[in-house]
Amino acid sequence: MPRTKSKPEPSSLTPPAPMTNGLEGEVLTLAEAAEYLRLSESDVLRLVEEQRLPTRQLGREWRFLKAAIQDWLRTGPSPKSNKEAWMELAGAWKDDPYVEEELKEIYRQRGRPMTEDES
Repeated sequence: MPRTKSKPEPSSLTPPAPMTNGLEGEVLTLAEAAEYLRLSESDVLRLVEEQRLPTRQLGREWRFLKAAIQDWLRTGPSPKSNKEAWMELAGAWKDDPYVEEELKEIYRQRGRPMTEDES
């Protein structure tokens, strides 16, 4: 006779209790995150902007996952996206006084006009 699996006990079918404050899934407000990091709220928002501190903005409110803050502290800011890296690079050339001259020289060496009107 083939063996059959025994039915699990009813208690093992109940879902685990949802995460609540104080556990791994703790969600913090801006004030709570600032207190946790021992910084001012404005410093925390600066870290969000400049160092990619993980957060979510829900309307006008900010929420931080405590575990994500701990990961961020351990590993540092996440790398920039490709788009962000390109935009930062493009911004580095914005005020360079030699860009226009270099661009003209590149087109001159290629034997092409910079605009359609120059042909």
